[in-house]
Amino acid sequence: MQGWLSILIMIALGAGFALISVVLSSFLGPRKPTPEKLAPYECGMPPVGDARERQSVKFYLVAMIFLLFDIEIAFLYPWAMALRDLGWNGFAQVLLFIALLLAGYVYVWRKGALDWGGDQATARRRSTIGD
Repeated sequence: MQGWLSILIMIALGAGFALISVVLSSFLGPRKPTPEKLAPYECGMPPVGDARERQSVKFYLVAMIFLLFDIEIAFLYPWAMALRDLGWNGFAQVLLFIALLLAGYVYVWRKGALDWGGDQATARRRSTIGD
């Protein structure tokens, strides 16, 4: 029970801090927002156009690919900590894991998901690779 108590205390402290932050921001925040205060800051230059523009789907695609391939660190870190105990069998398993990640990376690369240019070669490459 002692172990769970410390976890519950940490959860309560985190939730309390979040609640206090929200309540204090409503009390201490600006009362009368002006257009100057609401304008986005652009390096000291006057803003040009609307700041709320639609973003390309490529940004979200890159974010998802980053999450997929970067989460490997969460799996490789415990392996690195237990490398001496795992021996060659563990080493072979991690090599297989990295090979699968590399195959996924090559697939994404060949599909053109990492290609930001809109040239004709990219379009031809996408059409030759099977969906």
